[in-house]
Amino acid sequence: MSDDVVEFLRARLNEVAELAGQCDGDDCGQWTADGDTVDFCQMDLSGFHPTIAQHVALHDPARVLRDVEAKRRVLARHVLSPAINDPALHWDNRDDCQYDGEDWPCSDLLDLALSYADHPDHREQWRSHQMRTR
Repeated sequence: MSDDVVEFLRARLNEVAELAGQCDGDDCGQWTADGDTVDFCQMDLSGFHPTIAQHVALHDPARVLRDVEAKRRVLARHVLSPAINDPALHWDNRDDCQYDGEDWPCSDLLDLALSYADHPDHREQWRSHQMRTR
C-alpha cells in the first residue's frame, strides 16, 4: 500500500470537484430548503420530503468545493515520510506518514478513503485496516 490510497483520494476529490463545478458552485450562491422545496438559485424544485430537501441544500456546490479543498489540504500534509535510509531516524525501516508518524497509510487518510467505500476502486484492505485501528 504505497501511495495507492493517495491516488485514489485525489481521483475521487477531482471527480467531486468537477461535478460540483458543473453545477455553477462559484456563481450561484447557497442552495436553501424551505419545506419540500430546494432553491437551487436558478430554479426551485419542490416535492422533496423536507428532510431530503434540507440534505440536498446542505450539499450545494460551493460547500462541496470548500470540502474538497479542505480534504486536499489534509492530503498535502499527510505524505509518505522521506526518512528512508536515514539511520538517525528510528523509523528508517518502515513507511511512515510524515505528518503524524503513523504507519503508512495513516489513519487520517484511511478515514478519508472510507467515505468512498462504495466506489469500485476502493480496496477492502483500506477498510479492514481502518476498522482495526478504532
